[in-house]
Amino acid sequence: MDELKKIIREVPDYPKPGILFYDITTLLKDAEAFRRVIDLLTERYRDKGINKVLGIDSRGFIFAPCVAYNLDAGFIPVRKKGKLPAETISADYDLEYGSNTIEIHKDSLEPGDRVVIIDDLIATGGTAAAAAKLVAELGAELVEMAFMVELSGLKGRERLPAGTEVFSILKYDS
Repeated sequence: MDELKKIIREVPDYPKPGILFYDITTLLKDAEAFRRVIDLLTERYRDKGINKVLGIDSRGFIFAPCVAYNLDAGFIPVRKKGKLPAETISADYDLEYGSNTIEIHKDSLEPGDRVVIIDDLIATGGTAAAAAKLVAELGAELVEMAFMVELSGLKGRERLPAGTEVFSILKYDS
């Protein structure tokens, strides 16, 4: 995994002073590294009976559809408020300054669906916790949440519902 960490660009003071931003675009443009991430996620879920893969807006849309395709599963987008055209359910979550809302189509999951949620990064865990809430509200089973990067020092796992299984490919202490 250290090879993957070396590929991710670290941008100091972005988007504001004091923040170290982990820019995954350098990994995405490296075909071998990108393939490795998709293969790791695919192999982790290949024998777990996953039939729906949720991707969180927007960088989760990079990884989740690839994994869904490899698993012969459906891809479900979880979008920011107002971006989905049919009837939705929503969940609010807190940001460092303010709050936001994510939505999912009301008919995208049903009881008996086995779901993995994939996003690029977990930091404080607010968005991930909101996505898990949407899965539960629709009666599907959340098998696990997967992230390419986890900023473990921000304790995002602690904000997830009790018992939520979490897999991170890369962990950073900050």
